Amino acid sequence: MTNLLERIKYNFSESIQTKINSADSILPAIGFAAEKIVQCLLDDRKILSCGNGGSACDALHFSSEMLNRFKHERPSLPAIALAADIPTITSIANDSHYNEIFAKQIRALGQPGDVLLAISTSGNSANVLNAIKAAHDRKMQVVALTGYDGGKIPTLLKDDDIEIRIPAHETARIQETHLLVIHCICDVIDFQLFGHGEINS
Repeated sequence: MTNLLERIKYNFSESIQTKINSADSILPAIGFAAEKIVQCLLDDRKILSCGNGGSACDALHFSSEMLNRFKHERPSLPAIALAADIPTITSIANDSHYNEIFAKQIRALGQPGDVLLAISTSGNSANVLNAIKAAHDRKMQVVALTGYDGGKIPTLLKDDDIEIRIPAHETARIQETHLLVIHCICDVIDFQLFGHGEINS
């Protein structure tokens, strides 16, 4: 049992250290991303989110915080998680290609001024790369959550897009920090739009 507890404690320590390391490099990017999303909402636009596996869960988590609430009661905010519609995803994958499951939805739902929250720990997920291309075709801006070296995603981003890259190599640590980033963005949205969560210094 002692060895198991040490192993669990190691995971806690690694997760904490990843967040500390990330805070030194990504805080400005989180701030810019949050401001971009706030402006999108003020312009009566919406946020589309996508990712695979654990990143799909993060995309769904973000949309649920937007549509329902984060910490405080407030009006619902427009967000769509593109991994949520199983019939649409499976029909596109079956009839076309799995790499198109997000892009085809973006071509139908995306509008100029919308924001795509694209999540990929490796930055190399083909369907996320295609989603970014489709978002640009629809004149949307992109906020990308990545890890490692960013993969191929940085090569697709435009000047007004934002990449938030977690400086880590282990997928679990990147995903844990992505969730913290999402919570930070949600907190800024609530503060900027509704005045929730004043911090007393």
